Amino acid sequence: MKSLYGQYIKEQNNKEIIEDERGFATYFFTPDGCLVEDIFVVKEYRSKGVAKEMLDKISIIAKENGCKKMIGTVVPTCKGSTHSLQAALSYGFKLDSCRQNLICYIKEL
Repeated sequence: MKSLYGQYIKEQNNKEIIEDERGFATYFFTPDGCLVEDIFVVKEYRSKGVAKEMLDKISIIAKENGCKKMIGTVVPTCKGSTHSLQAALSYGFKLDSCRQNLICYIKEL
């Protein structure tokens, strides 16, 4: 069963969530692909492959829904943005574009 937050984002914004006691990842589908909106991992589980595991699950779901690519973003002024960008690049995302305070990256599925 989804958490209350998971139920809320589904009802209000038609977004999906993968979650467990280690963290969560939210995503939704666009005409361009599957956009991974947020990934949060509890501090004691960071750098242990949890985000990769979540992205792997989202990747499978995206392919099952006919998506050809995954899209993500990083806001450079947010706390932890350097680590987030490093993690995205190490997962195989490639830089797509930058504008104002937003870095967009993409991964072919």
